[in-house]
Formats: sequence, structure tokens, C-alpha cells
Amino acid sequence: MKKYFYLFCCLLMAGTAMAQSLLTPEQLAKRERKKNLTVKEWNTDDKTKTRWLDRIKVYDDQGRCVEEIEYATYGQKWRVTSTYDDMTGKVVEEVEYNDRNRPYRIRKYEWNADGTKAKQYNYLPNGKLYSVKVFEYIFSDK
Repeated sequence: MKKYFYLFCCLLMAGTAMAQSLLTPEQLAKRERKKNLTVKEWNTDDKTKTRWLDRIKVYDDQGRCVEEIEYATYGQKWRVTSTYDDMTGKVVEEVEYNDRNRPYRIRKYEWNADGTKAKQYNYLPNGKLYSVKVFEYIFSDK
């Protein structure tokens, strides 16, 4: 049993190292600055000097955005939570919530080996698939 656990840990560390190596030094530095960070954006009315919360972004311990909330004067407009693959560091699922904090759209992603998005599956809150978006990348010599 210890043998399999050790093998699993080695594979996990190798996969994490590989995912980190796909990022540029600038991207790694940017993520480093955002570890465990919460950013609040505030708006202020010029005439009344009234201040209100506009948006919140929450980053995890690896510097990835895991939650974003947009507000209006009446409260939450929408919220998106993101789940990442530990091996690749790519987004695998996003859940969008409405102004009543109920899920209304779920997106799941597939990625190509080169790090580009391959497919996006769109689901209803009940889990029913309603569309699939396929990404095609065409490079030209122009």
C-alpha cells in the first residue's frame, strides 16, 4: 500500500512540476503575487460620494481565481466559481450563479495537449447537456 501511495505522490509532484513549467516566468510571478488574495473593487458616486461594492475576486493558494462576484446597488448580480485540474492547472469547471445565488449555467472544459481549449460543454443546473462548443485554431502566414 505504501508503494502505491509513494508512486501516486511522485506522479502528482511530476505533474504539478510539468504544469508549472508550461507557464512563463511572468505568469508564475503574477500568480505568486495573487496567492490567497481577495480583491474588492469599489465605485463612488461623484455627486453624493456614496460608495458601493462593485466586484470581488478571490484567489486560491496557487494564485488562481476561484470566485468572482459582480454586484449592483440591489446586491449580487452574478457569481462564478472555478474548479481547476491539479495536474494541469487548467480550469475544468465553471459554475455561474444568478442574482439569487442559484446556479444557472455549468461549463466543463477539455484541453488540448498544447494548452489550448478543445471543447466546452454547457449544462443546465439539473445536469442536462444543452450545447457543446468546439474550438478550432487556424494559423495563417499573412
